[in-house]
Amino acid sequence: MSERVDPAAVSRPHERTPGALELSAAAEVFGLLSDPTRLHLVWLLTRGEADVSALTEACGAARPAVSQHLAKLRLAGLVQSRKDGRRVVYAMPDGHLKRLVVEAISRADHEVSGEPWHA
Repeated sequence: MSERVDPAAVSRPHERTPGALELSAAAEVFGLLSDPTRLHLVWLLTRGEADVSALTEACGAARPAVSQHLAKLRLAGLVQSRKDGRRVVYAMPDGHLKRLVVEAISRADHEVSGEPWHA
C-alpha cells in the first residue's frame, strides 16, 4: 500500500544546519520508530485516532505489549492520549512525524514491491 503525500502539504525544511541537540532529538525519534510494532502503531495513528483495543486488533500484537509501546510513544511526546469515558484514545497530531512515517513506509513499499523510485 503506497500513501501519496500532497506536495503542497510538505513544509520546507528549516533553513539552518541542525546542531547537536536537534540531531540528538531526531535520532531519538528514529530509535523509537525502529521497533516494527511501534512503527505499525504510529502508522495506524497517521490514519486517525484510535483506542488501545482497535490498535491491538489492527497490529496483531498482544494488548500488554501495545499498551507498553503506546506508553513509550506518549512519554516521548510522539503521540497524545485522552480519556473518552472508560477508553483511552490515542492520536498523533504532529504533521512532521506523520509525513516521516508515511514516507518511510512508502519507501519500504518500493523496496519490497520493486516499484521504481521517485525522483
